[in-house]
Amino acid sequence: MPEIKLASSDDEIRACSSVMRQLRTHIAEADFLKRIRFQQRSGYQLCYLTEENTVRSVAGFRFIENLASGRVLYVDDLVSACGSRSNGYGQKVLAWLVEQAKAAGCDTLELDSGVQRFGAHRFYLRNRMDIVSHHFRMNLK
Repeated sequence: MPEIKLASSDDEIRACSSVMRQLRTHIAEADFLKRIRFQQRSGYQLCYLTEENTVRSVAGFRFIENLASGRVLYVDDLVSACGSRSNGYGQKVLAWLVEQAKAAGCDTLELDSGVQRFGAHRFYLRNRMDIVSHHFRMNLK
């Protein structure tokens, strides 16, 4: 039976590394724990779904507040392991995130998704999410 938990120990965070780095390929395995711990200082949380003692899906999220949306559960990262996709794991994690958002009194659950991630877009649209804006970026380095 799949189980979703928050990663709090170093070992739990490290166990999420290989799945998360399938989405965030620029992060070296050696840097993963340090980067998660740094982000946790500003409210980032990492959850993961396991089945048969294997991490199948992970999500990084935070609670934020802004004028545009009010109280938001913002999903920074959501990914299922390559060999575990299309098995409902991402769906279970997203449903869990929705429940966390509701329990925290959020007005919305929001995320950004790269324009090239067509499969992810189909997943989000199937799960009653709407495309509501374009995300703009200015590189400063």
